[in-house]
Amino acid sequence: MPNILREDLEVVFDQDPAARNYFEVILTYSGLHAIWSHRAAHWFWKKRFFFLARLLSQISRFFTGIEIHPGAKIGRRFFIDHGMGVVIGETCEIGDNVTIFQGVTLGGTGKEKGKRHPTLGNDVLISSGAKVLGSITIGNDSKIGAGSVVLKNVPDHSTVVGIPGRVVRQNGVRIDHDLNHGDLPDPIADKLKQMESQINQLENEVKSLREKGCDSDGDSGL
Repeated sequence: MPNILREDLEVVFDQDPAARNYFEVILTYSGLHAIWSHRAAHWFWKKRFFFLARLLSQISRFFTGIEIHPGAKIGRRFFIDHGMGVVIGETCEIGDNVTIFQGVTLGGTGKEKGKRHPTLGNDVLISSGAKVLGSITIGNDSKIGAGSVVLKNVPDHSTVVGIPGRVVRQNGVRIDHDLNHGDLPDPIADKLKQMESQINQLENEVKSLREKGCDSDGDSGL
């Protein structure tokens, strides 16, 4: 356990350029506090001290704004950046080296029983405000764009954007390790641009036909 806690601390410096020293990170990083509280609550949960586990998780939620159910399974080097509004459900399973940002929900889709929350592979990044819902799997080394809503399985080495989420990059196309939130592919915007181009083309064709019609009328009048 001490090694895992040390890794949780070190990953902050790996992922957040604003982190300056250990003293500041330990005292002020709510994401780190939430993760450490969860590791303790999860220990109580596995020992079947369910009330103590839930109580600790709710105390952590009150102070950090991050809600992690004590039943969720979280791997090593998990990093929550900022963190306010993050929700992680009971049957979530999160791999190693996973990063999520504020406003992310790893939740269910209804009142189903059993495994009802997502499974995240290793080296997954989920950007701000994304919602990953249901008993689905996000493959290793995949990235979910900001504000996306993901309802289906995502293959390894994929980038997903949109509502509902769609895979826009996969094997064979280079994906930078650091996801640029301001430069995400947008399939909806691309489609709108394509439609705009087609409308402009049709307008030009109609204009050309009208000009030919006017020329034809002028010739017949002569």
